[in-house]
Amino acid sequence: MVPIIIKPDILMLKGEYLDSNIYFLKSGKELLIVDSGTGVFWNRYLSIAQQEGWFKNISRVVIFNTHEHFDHVGGNHIFMKFFKEKGIEVEFASHKDTARTLEEGDDSIILSYHYGRKYEPHPVDIKLKDGDLLSIGDVNLTVIHTPGHTQGSACLYYEDERIMFSGDTVFLNAYGRTDLPTGDEEELIRSLERLARYEVRLGLPGHGKLIDDWKSNIYRILDHLEGL
Repeated sequence: MVPIIIKPDILMLKGEYLDSNIYFLKSGKELLIVDSGTGVFWNRYLSIAQQEGWFKNISRVVIFNTHEHFDHVGGNHIFMKFFKEKGIEVEFASHKDTARTLEEGDDSIILSYHYGRKYEPHPVDIKLKDGDLLSIGDVNLTVIHTPGHTQGSACLYYEDERIMFSGDTVFLNAYGRTDLPTGDEEELIRSLERLARYEVRLGLPGHGKLIDDWKSNIYRILDHLEGL
């Protein structure tokens, strides 16, 4: 696995096998982790990030889950344990709808059984809604609620750098499927139309390659959906 430096404060680790991509954003003594994969390859991700110096002098970690599916939340517990054993404060954050599902452990939505694993419910410390700011050190990220793939799907917009953490709402030339529980194609279309209005230099999706043509990528997806 080769770590990809997006910019000096953002690291991308491409998901292994069924895992989501995992992103690290560091500001001062605080670290944001976007999604945690299934938990199967947790040691590989954290070992690489540690070797690259991403945990040096960190006192607070926030794990943000872009949505409820197990391939994005299955590593939550073991990531938390890893940092707490180092004496680092750990908080979980997500859109409030995702938070409810994660706290209730609703596996009809989380779908851990698809991966032959078991999801363990846990409290979500920071329950966010559309338009809220998630602060990591000196960095403020705007929460954008983007239902469609799941009801609780949300993106994070780093406006100063025009970077969008898009979860499974937007991929390069593709979008998150809407035929799973709480998915809705009409809501996804509305979410995509809204995201197209943002000025984005680089999209960081939940799976696959980076998106460097944000608006045209979304318009291609919308044309495809409207032609179905």
